[in-house]
Amino acid sequence: MIAAEAIAGCEHVHPLNAQNIPGCTYARPQVASVGLTEEKARQQGYNVKVGNFPFIANGKAIAQGSTDGFVKTVFDADSGALLGAHMVGAEVTEMIQGYTVARTLETTEAEIMETIFPHPTLSEAMHESVLAAYGRALHF
Repeated sequence: MIAAEAIAGCEHVHPLNAQNIPGCTYARPQVASVGLTEEKARQQGYNVKVGNFPFIANGKAIAQGSTDGFVKTVFDADSGALLGAHMVGAEVTEMIQGYTVARTLETTEAEIMETIFPHPTLSEAMHESVLAAYGRALHF
């Protein structure tokens, strides 16, 4: 899209932030990620907070028999910035865009924690992972 806009001579071509490009692996289970891993964030000097939430604790995953997997979120403990998100499990390639949008909008953990996620959905695991990073997970 960015290349097409530039070639077409568009006046307002948005900049590319490679850290906001989601990676998706279409396998069973699916794998999806965006941003920094916990290890890379630490190597870059961030003071990190990490949240993990297993699909085995997600109502929709249990109901559909897709309990293998997890959601992991990595935050800058000082600013609350979402540094990265990593998921393994059913339909995570559909869910990663939520974190991609959050990173593009420079959303903090507080804003994600205040977001209402529909129930029962697999995407609730995203919310729970954020809550877990701050000791506030509801379902485990």
